[in-house]
Amino acid sequence: MLLLPVLIAGEPHFGPMTVIILLKFKKLSFHSRRKNHLQHLQFTAFTLVSPLGAGTNATLSALLAGKSGLARCDFLDVDLDTYIGRINGLEDRPVRSDLAAYDCRNNRLAQLGLEQDNFAGAIEAARGRYGRERIGLFLGTSTSGILETELAYRQRHPETGALPASFNYFGSHSCYSVSDFVQQFLGLAGPSMVVSTACSSSAKVFGCAARMIEAGLCDAAVVGGVDSLCFTTLYGFNSLGLVSSRPCRPFDAERNGISIGEAAGFVLLEKATADTGTDAVMLLGVGESSDAYHMSTPHPEGLGARSAIQAALQAAGLTAGDIDYINLHGTGTKSNDAAEDQAVFSVFGSNTPCSSTKGATGHLLGAAGVTEAIISALCIQHGLMPGGLNTRTLDPALRSHYLLQNRRQKVSRVLSNSLGFGGSNCSLVLGRGSEGGGR
Repeated sequence: MLLLPVLIAGEPHFGPMTVIILLKFKKLSFHSRRKNHLQHLQFTAFTLVSPLGAGTNATLSALLAGKSGLARCDFLDVDLDTYIGRINGLEDRPVRSDLAAYDCRNNRLAQLGLEQDNFAGAIEAARGRYGRERIGLFLGTSTSGILETELAYRQRHPETGALPASFNYFGSHSCYSVSDFVQQFLGLAGPSMVVSTACSSSAKVFGCAARMIEAGLCDAAVVGGVDSLCFTTLYGFNSLGLVSSRPCRPFDAERNGISIGEAAGFVLLEKATADTGTDAVMLLGVGESSDAYHMSTPHPEGLGARSAIQAALQAAGLTAGDIDYINLHGTGTKSNDAAEDQAVFSVFGSNTPCSSTKGATGHLLGAAGVTEAIISALCIQHGLMPGGLNTRTLDPALRSHYLLQNRRQKVSRVLSNSLGFGGSNCSLVLGRGSEGGGR
């Protein structure tokens, strides 16, 4: 029997008002499922808006052409010598009128993502199969709509310091704002939550969804992530000396920091069946770790990242030799790239091709995990291993097999890494339907 507190407005509530869900299991337990690896889940539909463009076709075209979405910073009145990945036109695209209480840059970006690739149509069909109460929603973000608070702070009352009456914290700045907005936009009513673990946020939601489906709390799930540009991330990372004055160069000998971007990505996950086609993209494994080595710096030997990688492979029932390509976290900072390289090399050696796509998209923070999972799915569907953009001279101290040019060949399985502040790490293993079946 499992006792779970119900999520109200995205947060667990305890005490006299607690509602407890009692779930009775027969022979299957979480422990026994872990022994038998992750139940494979199908990417039934997915969509993405990033600095590479709106929709998966635009994303694929940019990857094939080796196009980067980074440009000199022109966001509002930010005065920094850096490059960013900005989604143009959000200023003129308010959210749907019936959801006006949620209008902010982050939710506008979420809406733009939901409007691509007929994703809303796929969710409508899923509602018909399962019912709106049986589809969960699990999203990642790092700063949500904090930009609205930053702008409101500039307009505070000169004497009392009060924020303007028009400011709506719960519809913007609150981390749960994006999940509440998306749930209403899609007409869903199942379990809903937001994960905010910095750069691993929208990778960890895949694990949340898998566990909730396994527990029987939902039959399918929408997972994703949304993060938008704001002063906090731009000036915050700059104060840490982590923002590059040029487009970021992951794994380069002269790499000197990140380029910050914004994105929104969503995936519909459903259980695989015996009828799942060989062209389907499957979630085969999820591995998570928290090394808590330092507030911002990763463990220098990449121990937390290595643990997440190994856990993902174990959950997928695979070995290192089964992975065709690795999508690295690859931020372009000295310490992060060096630590990830040690982790990857310790598991895979120098044989498995790998690269970072952040030279194309920038670091998308809370939306990085889902963006790179979707890019990994495109790599499997189209036989692509993207070369790392902007990287000119590989750091000779790094030993992984880093690709500088696109490679076209069959890709059956991909590992994608997302490594967050405080050592919150998550690795995903994706594969073809023929590798998953209905297990």
